[in-house]
Amino acid sequence: MQLTFYKYQGTGNDFVMIDNRQNIFDKNDTKHIAFLCDRRFGIGADGLILLEHHDTADFRMVYYNADGNESSMCGNGGRCITAFAKHLGIINDSATFEAIDGLHEATIDNAIVSLKMQDVSTVENHKTHVFLDTGSPHHVQLETDLKHLDVKSAGSAIRFGRPYHEVGSNVNFVFKNSNDNFSVRTYERGVEDETLSCGTGVTAVALAMHYIGETEKHTITLQTQGGVLKVSFEKAENGYQNIWLIGPADQVFKGEI
Repeated sequence: MQLTFYKYQGTGNDFVMIDNRQNIFDKNDTKHIAFLCDRRFGIGADGLILLEHHDTADFRMVYYNADGNESSMCGNGGRCITAFAKHLGIINDSATFEAIDGLHEATIDNAIVSLKMQDVSTVENHKTHVFLDTGSPHHVQLETDLKHLDVKSAGSAIRFGRPYHEVGSNVNFVFKNSNDNFSVRTYERGVEDETLSCGTGVTAVALAMHYIGETEKHTITLQTQGGVLKVSFEKAENGYQNIWLIGPADQVFKGEI
């Protein structure tokens, strides 16, 4: 069948976006999803996102990694689907939608989309790294030379190693530029490679850097390979709350396949 799709990107994290409110898409065909995300034989993307009808919220977000499997929350994907919903006329400048980790709020101001993330109640501080779940699991570690780091090799070793094993974790390598500015490079499970940006990843980095005392700020700028994101948050009694991921989200093109 002929399928209409849209391509969106948020700081280089790119997605095939499909309006599935009429349930036209076969969600069980993982090979087809992987094909659509393939950069040589398909459209090419870090993941595929379906926008679906929801009885009480504005819409539902269903996210698949590039390997074709449904995945945990994607922050940049959540920002891009909000821009997509506005393009479709479903929302104006604000939205409430359901993702795999629950309900989210989002706002749009010109091309900047702000997405409210779930509260984080637990942060694990280990000797070499910090681990926390911001809708997806994230390993966060500081590096002295981010520029020359082989992210795919180093990230893969951590992602499949102890204690993550088969379930795996996303891996974020961080360099501190200043008190409220950090550079981040991320290896994403499911993509099994470095991506230009990761929304749940930079959210995890911001909270982790605050937790271990690398910053006392509550609004952090994150420099990714694909652009600049901001994360704002409040310290809670246990963990963090009122967490917002902020940055651009753009439609790249529309097509049929």
